[in-house]
Amino acid sequence: MTKPVRGGNSGDPPHSPAGGGPDGPPGRPELFAVDLNERPFAVAWELTRSCALACLHCRAEAQPKRHPQELSTDEARRLIDELTELAPPVLVLTGGDPMMRPDLFELVEYAVGRGLRVAVSPTTTALPTRERLARLRDLGVSMVHVSLDGADAETHDAFRGVRGTFARAVAILDHLRELGMPAQVGTTITRHNIHQLEELAELVGAHGVRVWNVFYLVPTGRARIEQMISVNEAEASWSWLAELSERVPFAVRTTAAPQFRRTMLWRARERGGGPVRLTGAGYQLREAPTGVETRGVNDGKGFMFIDHLGNVCPSGFLQVPAGSVRTARVADLYRHSGLFRSLRDPAALQGRCGRCEFADLCGGSRARAMGVSGNYLADDPLCALVAAQTTAQVQSERVTGGDCAR
Repeated sequence: MTKPVRGGNSGDPPHSPAGGGPDGPPGRPELFAVDLNERPFAVAWELTRSCALACLHCRAEAQPKRHPQELSTDEARRLIDELTELAPPVLVLTGGDPMMRPDLFELVEYAVGRGLRVAVSPTTTALPTRERLARLRDLGVSMVHVSLDGADAETHDAFRGVRGTFARAVAILDHLRELGMPAQVGTTITRHNIHQLEELAELVGAHGVRVWNVFYLVPTGRARIEQMISVNEAEASWSWLAELSERVPFAVRTTAAPQFRRTMLWRARERGGGPVRLTGAGYQLREAPTGVETRGVNDGKGFMFIDHLGNVCPSGFLQVPAGSVRTARVADLYRHSGLFRSLRDPAALQGRCGRCEFADLCGGSRARAMGVSGNYLADDPLCALVAAQTTAQVQSERVTGGDCAR
């Protein structure tokens, strides 16, 4: 039987830690054990949009000051109670910068006390001090996400809009390592840093990071279509990341690029050795004589995003609200809204994505489809299968991926 390989895509998210075993901290159930129609595999909650940075690609278009209509502490505690009933394997507290909320530690303590597995995604400012990170550890936070969008200060700081953020990101990673806290690095790939993949991987490995989550830019918020890499660059990068995932001590995953899953599947099938079994962050696949069983998380399908005002959306990159936690129960919105139900139905996909053999395992980035065409059920334009129309054509033209990292 083919050895399972690591890697994957949550379809989110943003900022969702990887699964148990070698891919991340233990405690998450296997994906096949979760009914994605009943509960999400991960929830990202934007506590605030307040942030001191001015990132070029910010999907939230974050602002320096907190919004006066953010969920209050009491509303946030009630939402945690509802999420406890929904029982997602992971709750990610993000922003903006969640450390801009003075009640962050209170909410973390309450969520962990209610049995939720909590991860936190602060920004690389002066706020995530060693002392504050240690407090998150002591409160039971399972992982911290750190953004690193360049292999050097010039690239990263230009991306983030503030000088010194590269040095702060590296310092935060050093603090996390000293504190014994699992770290995930998130890198958003654009035309401006695609050539630094290899150097970024080396940097991630040098800091003992548990997971490298490679985000593929979605044109929403401040991000623009012209910042996206090409289809050929994307395919090359997935091949390179797949090869990387088999030789590094950290897990490799992608966000807004579920096509990485079929790249992993192709590599496993090429090696041969019997039916393929794949398990990665946000997907599972089992081949058997009776057929192939697949499960893949995507926007609204195993993933849910709650913004700072309480709007419930399929993901942070697909900010189309199904409703508000102020007027409806979060579980009802996830399970029963027409928006979420359509995103969990592979038959609802349109164009080449709807005809694709990987519709359930992958399904394309619904957020990118929305950002480019205005239709979240349309084709994902970053996929070579969409351009080529046939799987065989793409497989015959596959590249090794080496050039994308140089």
